[in-house]
Amino acid sequence: MNKTRVDDMLIEMITPRVKQIEEKFANGKEPLTQEDINTLLLKSQYNHINHLDQKLDEVTADVASLKGEFNGLKGEFNGLKGEFNGLKGEFELLKVDLYGKFDSFTAKIIASNEQTKREIQESINSTMKWYIGSAGVVLVVLKALDLFIK
Repeated sequence: MNKTRVDDMLIEMITPRVKQIEEKFANGKEPLTQEDINTLLLKSQYNHINHLDQKLDEVTADVASLKGEFNGLKGEFNGLKGEFNGLKGEFELLKVDLYGKFDSFTAKIIASNEQTKREIQESINSTMKWYIGSAGVVLVVLKALDLFIK
């Protein structure tokens, strides 16, 4: 408790008078005057105010402690937020990488399909040439046989 409170100074000022009143009351010879009663009430109120000030200091310290704990939690939350943002960035990189691989795979499939189409077309063309050529040879041979046989 800080000794800079006005209440502490006031209690120190009335303490001698309070001791006199306590002695007067302990002896029981003289009744307490209204001024005596007011002085005792004043001391009681000052003590009560000091007690409330102490409790207020405790509450203030607790609030400051909670504020510190809250700031600690806030720091941890910000740390988690940073980690989440880092994971989000890694996810974006992974997504871009997967899209790139998918696009590359798609391009390979398309190129493979084009190559397969060309090979099939060339095979068909080659086969057609052989069939037409063979048919032409057969026709020439048959025509020649027809001319020689007559």
